[in-house]
Amino acid sequence: MSYYQRHVFFCLNVREDGSACCGCHNASEMQQYAKSRIKQMGLNGEGRIRINKSGCLDRCDEGPCIVVYPEGVWYTYVDKQDIDEIIDSHLVKGEVVERLLI
Repeated sequence: MSYYQRHVFFCLNVREDGSACCGCHNASEMQQYAKSRIKQMGLNGEGRIRINKSGCLDRCDEGPCIVVYPEGVWYTYVDKQDIDEIIDSHLVKGEVVERLLI
C-alpha cells in the first residue's frame, strides 16, 4: 500500500524565456488553494491525500497541469472551480473529471 491514497503534483515551472509555462497561470496560487482545501476537509496526512509542488512536468503547452497518482491522471485547469471539481470528484469520490483531462 502507498503511503498516500492519492498524491497530487502541481507543475509550478516558470520559463524565463517567455514561452508557455504553468507558472504563468497562477499555478502556485492554485496549488496553495488545493493544499488548504484538502487540509480544511481533514483529508491530508498519512493514508490520505498529499498536495505537492513540482518542477516542470513538460506539458506546459497544454495549459497549467497537475498529475494525480497512483492513477497517473493528468489534468489542466483554469480557476478554483476546476480545482474544486478535481478535489470533489476525483480525490474524494474517485471519479475522473473527463472535461479537464489532458
